[in-house]
Amino acid sequence: MTTPTAPAPARAATPPAPVRPLSLPRTTATAARVLRQLSHDPRTIALLMLIPCVMLFLLRYVFDGSPRTFDNIGASLLGIFPLITMFLVTSIATLRERTSGTLERLLAMPLGKGDLIAGYALAFGALAIVQSALATGLAVWFLDLDVTGSPWLLLLVALLDALLGTALGLFVSAFAASEFQAVQFMPAVIFPQLLLCGLFTPRDDMHPALEAVSDVLPMSYAVDGMNEVLRHTDMTAGFVRDALIVAGCALLVLALGAATLKRRTA
Repeated sequence: MTTPTAPAPARAATPPAPVRPLSLPRTTATAARVLRQLSHDPRTIALLMLIPCVMLFLLRYVFDGSPRTFDNIGASLLGIFPLITMFLVTSIATLRERTSGTLERLLAMPLGKGDLIAGYALAFGALAIVQSALATGLAVWFLDLDVTGSPWLLLLVALLDALLGTALGLFVSAFAASEFQAVQFMPAVIFPQLLLCGLFTPRDDMHPALEAVSDVLPMSYAVDGMNEVLRHTDMTAGFVRDALIVAGCALLVLALGAATLKRRTA
């Protein structure tokens, strides 16, 4: 008769990671590390800085015989191009941290999720300032984009759009298992906004259901903000509303990115 074996002791549950308050030194250290890594990747730097400028340059001469058309859509694309490029680069760079195990090692240190997300946002935000300044300067002073308002307001909206792209890239990287999958999120996240933002047709002319969807998409307000600068000499209440909505969406998506950040990689 066999002697019954004692049941194995239950494994103690792993205590949840403590919630650490956001720390400026840890955040800036994370941002500095990300910038150092990017400095060793000149192709990524070139993608971030040059692609929006090249696209605007091509667009200007595609409509060489109709410069007014460039004036009508150039301002909108000045905000859309930085959003797209920052989304792509941020999602791939963050996913690379996850799959290489760097993210898990970082979170094993005295580094909170908020510090990590804020550090990435700070690093890519610094790049977004340079990117937006280059694209805005090229469009206004070299490609003769005719705007009624201040070019500084164009720069502000372009910067907010780039930060929104950064936030979206950080968020969707949590749901991708490879860099290819991160790129596949672009049709789901970016393309619907591109079609419904009012770039191709006024949102008022769309089917009511599509217009209602466009009302909750942040890119719609980015385009509206650019159009406010295009048509008005002074900062309008509509511009302030649009800029605040884009900024609020960026902050909301960053918070969601911190909430979905996993301590362990799959």
